Amino acid sequence: MAHTGNKIDFGADQADLELVFVYGSLKRGMANDQQLSGAMFIGVAQLQGLALFDLGPFPMAIASGDPAHSLHGEIYGLDPNRLAALDRFEGAPRLYERLSWPLADGRRVWVYVGRPQQVRHVRRISSGIWKGRPAPSQRHEPAPPGRQDDGQR
Repeated sequence: MAHTGNKIDFGADQADLELVFVYGSLKRGMANDQQLSGAMFIGVAQLQGLALFDLGPFPMAIASGDPAHSLHGEIYGLDPNRLAALDRFEGAPRLYERLSWPLADGRRVWVYVGRPQQVRHVRRISSGIWKGRPAPSQRHEPAPPGRQDDGQR
């Protein structure tokens, strides 16, 4: 499996895919994971030098320059058309900017980051892990009053 820059070659049967790192609502089981349905899941990873902030329905990472700040997420392989669609979904370059960022193993991934002024009054997530809102199929809503099953029939 050869790789150069943000692309990874999975062989002649597949086109070169762009590696994209996601850390919020696009992760598996989260509210917008359907945006990546059918994309190739590569694995989980951690990026250094990015601080994570909780904006409520979604998070925003900001380049911090501090190697102690880390961002946890997932890597997917996307073809150029899917990457362009993801740019539109993420509001790039207006809301987020898509930057090339190094992984510990030397590969590079695309990651969507915001600007410091967008998070100046927002709580930083020190763990670097956004646990946000799960996808509707993953949510466990309590039973309505009077409808709880007591296990007896």
